[in-house]
Amino acid sequence: MRPVQKAEVLNNFCDESVNQKMLEGLALVQSKLGREYPLVIGGERIFTEKKIKSINPSKKSEVIGYVSSASCADVDKAIEVATKAFNKWKYVDLQARADVLYRAAAIMRKRRFELVALCILESGRNYWEADFDVAFTIETLEYHGRMTQHIQENKHLIPVAPNGDNRMTYIPLGVGAVIPPWNFAFALMTNMVSAAVVAGNTVLMKPSSLTPVIAAFMMEIWEQAGIPAGVINLVPGSGEDIGDHIVTHPDMRFIGFTGSKDVGLRINRLAAETSEKWVKRVILEMGGKNAILVDDEVDDLDEVARSVIIGATSYQGQKCSATSRVIIHEKNYDALAAKIAERAEKLVVGPACENPDLGPVIDTGAFKKITAYIEIGKTEGKLLAGGVADSETGFFVRPTVIGDLAPNSRMAQEEIFGPVISLIKVKSFEEGIEVFNNTQYGLTGAFFSRNREHLEIARRELHCGNLNFNTDSTYSQVGAAPFGGFNMSGTDSKTGSPEYLMLFVQAKTVCELFDPYM
Repeated sequence: MRPVQKAEVLNNFCDESVNQKMLEGLALVQSKLGREYPLVIGGERIFTEKKIKSINPSKKSEVIGYVSSASCADVDKAIEVATKAFNKWKYVDLQARADVLYRAAAIMRKRRFELVALCILESGRNYWEADFDVAFTIETLEYHGRMTQHIQENKHLIPVAPNGDNRMTYIPLGVGAVIPPWNFAFALMTNMVSAAVVAGNTVLMKPSSLTPVIAAFMMEIWEQAGIPAGVINLVPGSGEDIGDHIVTHPDMRFIGFTGSKDVGLRINRLAAETSEKWVKRVILEMGGKNAILVDDEVDDLDEVARSVIIGATSYQGQKCSATSRVIIHEKNYDALAAKIAERAEKLVVGPACENPDLGPVIDTGAFKKITAYIEIGKTEGKLLAGGVADSETGFFVRPTVIGDLAPNSRMAQEEIFGPVISLIKVKSFEEGIEVFNNTQYGLTGAFFSRNREHLEIARRELHCGNLNFNTDSTYSQVGAAPFGGFNMSGTDSKTGSPEYLMLFVQAKTVCELFDPYM
């Protein structure tokens, strides 16, 4: 029996020996820059003429690698191979499936600094953020392996007649697609893939075109861990080229997607319109317009300001859970706005390999979108900090604070996905709740107060999937704080919970009457 799972210990990069290992990991990955990576279909490596060029967002001139891009014909082949593999994999013992996940976790631990370095260079995360991505991935693999027990034990107690036998079991769905984002390139991809395959399904893994080399490394780890050929198939490619084809294919049973609201809703619609054999299951985790609500009674405004900055600027605000709005009681507004702006101005922005407070945003599209919103913010409110950006060598945006915004302004309603903080003043706790809930999203949020009555009202009335009291809005932990949101933030598929694996199975009831004449 495996020992009780513990959280992966994050590396302390203030320790010189740890920092040296990180530098060695960076050197190792840099020695591999510019390599070509194939599709992987049924264990076969396929190099295509069309390539995805992955660049370092900290240094636009540096190519991380070239990854073969799949065509619709490649997708058809992958689905055919995955279908054949499913007919064997679905009968493999749950423990044997779990063992593959445990081995993958062990390999990631051994290669941790190399994988963290890749994350730094390809996705632009600083050391701490990249280490968290890899550690979270390891935790997820271990957790999903252990949760196979939940599939076995989570059976309804069905009354049984003396002369009969009634059983309800959980069986895998079939062939599915996993379409992850670039921002948690290891963690969110592996979360969906590992849950699907440990439950007995086979998958097509279509990574983001912004972080395809990370996916190629992860595919290599799956193979080293002993995943049978065809159970996981790597099919990189743009949504324009193969995305719709994957979603609408008649043999596709489920789609797991994490990304923007617009793309998620499109997937949901296409999947519903093109089902021929079944109602395709769609598992969505989309965006957020997350808020911290600050009451009139708080203990420490410096701590509130610190939490706002952590939630809003970690990984350059490129998280669906990032703090985007700060709703402040008028009693504390001026003092807290000044503290948030002061902290934002002190943050260091630079290349991710130098471990700054903020690295680059992911690409030119993100840079243009974020800077356009900053200009909108200047017209809708008051610029308190930041507002400066530079894309000469990489895609760098200084953390920006916009104050005096109206609750219905674009800055307070639209997801920016960058290091931009919108401040809103309210006159009462009740108005704060109204403004907090005044969004089409409902992913994460936080409430700062020392008023117990208000805390209990907030527990009931603040509408989001993950709500935190007196800490930042981004907290999530595998097994302890399951993650997923309401409304346009997705299907509330709580990752890091025992129920998550149940999204990848279906229930089957079999009743047998031993002797109808007894």
